[in-house]
This record gives sequence, C-alpha cells and structure tokens, in this order.
Amino acid sequence: MNEFDVVIIGAGPGGYVCAIRAAQLGKKVAIVEKQFLGGICLNVGCIPTKTLLSNAALAHTLRERSKEFGVSFDNLTLDYSAAVKRSRTVSDRLVKGVGFLMKKNNIAVFMGNAKLKTRDTVEVKDAAGKTETLKAKDIVIATGSHFASLPNIPVDGKQVITFWEAILQESLPKSVLIIGSGAMGVEFATVWNSYGSQVTLVEMLPRIVPLEDEEISTELTRSFKKRGMQIFTGSKVSSVKPDKGKVTVMVDAPDGQKTIEVEQVLIATGFRPNTEDLGLKEAGVTLTERGFIQVDDYSATNVQGVWAIGDVTGKLLLAHVASSMGIICAEKMAGLDPEPFDINLIPRATYCEPQVGSFGMSEAQAKEKGFTVKTGKFNFQANGKALGLGNYSGFVKVIVDAKYGEILGGAMIGESVSELLPEFTLARRNELTIEQIANNVHAHPTLSEAIQEAAEDALGRAIQQ
Repeated sequence: MNEFDVVIIGAGPGGYVCAIRAAQLGKKVAIVEKQFLGGICLNVGCIPTKTLLSNAALAHTLRERSKEFGVSFDNLTLDYSAAVKRSRTVSDRLVKGVGFLMKKNNIAVFMGNAKLKTRDTVEVKDAAGKTETLKAKDIVIATGSHFASLPNIPVDGKQVITFWEAILQESLPKSVLIIGSGAMGVEFATVWNSYGSQVTLVEMLPRIVPLEDEEISTELTRSFKKRGMQIFTGSKVSSVKPDKGKVTVMVDAPDGQKTIEVEQVLIATGFRPNTEDLGLKEAGVTLTERGFIQVDDYSATNVQGVWAIGDVTGKLLLAHVASSMGIICAEKMAGLDPEPFDINLIPRATYCEPQVGSFGMSEAQAKEKGFTVKTGKFNFQANGKALGLGNYSGFVKVIVDAKYGEILGGAMIGESVSELLPEFTLARRNELTIEQIANNVHAHPTLSEAIQEAAEDALGRAIQQ
C-alpha cells in the first residue's frame, strides 16, 4: 500500500498543476497518468497546433503577401512535414519539462490506468498488467476529455480523421472538409488553407464559431471567404463515403443538397468527458446527464475527499481553466481560502487567422440577462501598429452595463488579440469600470490601444474614429 496525502488521476494541465501546487503546500502527492505527461494539450492539442499555426502564418505571408513586403523569389517550396516535425520538437520539450517539475517537487508518478476502489483508494494497472494500490485522504479526478464521434460517420484515421491524426500526419491534404467550426475546426482550417489546401467548413448552427459574439462570426466568415474557403452554415453532413483517393460528402444545406469531393474529412464536433471505468458511480460520485462530474466552485464533488478539475467537469474545456481549477482545488484541500472559480473571469482564445478572443458575456447574452447594454468598438484598420504589421482586419468590442459602467464582456478579432485579453479580465476581476480603462494610458503604437479606443467609444468620446 502506497500512502499519500493527495492522489491525482490525470497529468494534463489540470492534474500536473494541481500536483505541483499541492506539493508546494506541503502535501505528499502522487499523480497517475495512463498515456503521457502533459495530457492532450501538450502532446496532441494546444501546443502542437499553435506551433503549426505559427508555421502557417509564415507560409501564408510567403504565398500570398510577399510582394507587399518587398520579398521576391523563384520556386517557393513549403515543406509541411517540416512544420509537423517542428511541432513535435516543441511538444516533446514541454513534456520533458513536466517530468522535470514532477521530480523537482517530489511528486510520485505512476503510469497506468487508475480506478477508484473506495473513496480513498485508487488501483493503478500498468501496461504489463501489474497493479499497485494508492491510498490518500484526497483524490482528484483530472482525466480530461476525448473526441466525440458522430454515429453516422466512421473514422478510419486516414481519409476520415480526428484532431489526433490531423496533428500528427506529415502529409498536407490537397482538399479537406471540416465538420464543425468551433476552435478546433477553424484552427485547422487556417493551417491547411495557409499551405494552399482547398478548405470547406460545414457548421450545423447558423454561424461559424457559434459560441462567440455574432459580430465575431460575421467578421471571421468574411476573412475566411476572402482567403478562398467555402463555408456552409445551418448545414448538416448526411453521408461520408471514402473511396480510393477521395471522400464523397453529402451536405444538406439551406439551399439544397450539395455533393463535395475532398481528399480528407476532419471531424471537429467536440469532446466528451473521460469518466468511464474510473469507479465513479461505485464511489457515489454524481455525474450530469452528459456524463460530466458535478463539482462546486472549489472543485469538490458530492463525495467527501473526492475532487474533479478541468474538462471532466464540463465547465469550459480549456487548458487554462483546468490549471486554474487545479490551483483552487489544491489550496482548498490544504485548508486555505482561495477565491472560488468564476467562469465570467475566464479568457477564451481561438488561434485561427485572424485570432478570436473573448471573455464574459456577449452582447446578446447580456441583454438576455436583463442588462441595459452599451457597447464600444474600435476597428484595427485605424490602429497604427496593426497597419504597420500589415494585418489590420478585425476589431475590439466591449460590452458594458450602461447604469454602472461595469464591464460585462469583451469580444475581439484580429492580429494577436489573445494577448490583449488579460487587461479586460484583470479589470473585471478587480471591478474596474470602463472609464478607468479609458483613462489608462496605453503605449503608442500598440495593438492594445484598440482596447482604450473601444472603451472611449463606449463612453461616447472616441478620439480616433
């Protein structure tokens, strides 16, 4: 019997961060991981995709905009396989870093499948079938989520693929149809389009990136169509038929059925929680109808001493959400009094081109909740830094409570807007008003000036537009 203060199941951005914070607070910690340290994010998710997107931005500039920057060449060659290999190098480096952090913080690592045997006991079975039993006062479930398949579309890993194959394959599809236009769908659309692939996006809901502010969807649709992508919204894929060298896809669109032939189909329709075969029901842990683990604002489940963080809770399926929940959970287990998890303070970023960033409520959501709303907006085409960068599509929009000047939400689309989000969320966390953002001096020329200008616009005193 291996005895610990805390046992964490899952070593992704939630699990390993929770383990480190618990160890910092004097806990004896063990972490169990069935596949690889760093989880999906570091290995086949956030990190490799952002590396591919970095390569894609350069590829797009060289293919489409080199003359604008005074660059000329003959016989441009783009090696997509080199981009994939670079993404693996970056990923491997970070994964090794997680292993180093486990050793540095004296965290015991067990590789294998974990299952709750009782409220305070975990059984771990490794690849060879050997089992070990871990006992702890507190157990944290951080098992993440997995690809959500579509019942009528079988995945073969070659012509019909998931994010996993998309990230690892070194060949560039000449044409691809992407089912789903959430973050995964639009990010891969950006990568492949930048290298010259013919990209078609199919979204069942009325607009792409449907969870974002409506104006964001409109602007991204305009940008994607300008780059030559074909987009079907309010549409459903009724059949996918792989054949030698091609896939025939039937799309039920608002104006009739379409037949589209492509080299590959990517299913990017979302994720489901990894809650199966963990012994949760046997331990009495309450799950939602969709299979997510129910937790309070400190990540405690209904069972004393059992906690859950990250994707498996269904709060927001984002790596930084998992990490934040992990820290709150560790501090609560240690008897501290951390701030509760607040979904309204979470920044959301999508790294397509142009990037999308948001937090809090959209304009429509704020109105639905009964707020009297005013908005401020500033277009990047009037921002000197964006013009200098040669990438000035998009805007910053802020949603404000008209009565008190409270910042309710923000929506941005444009060059590197993911880097602008912390100013908004920090202001919201500290209950600053829109006037305080407007009065804060921003360096010139910077992209962040667009935040100040949007705030000025919300107050009816815009300077640059």
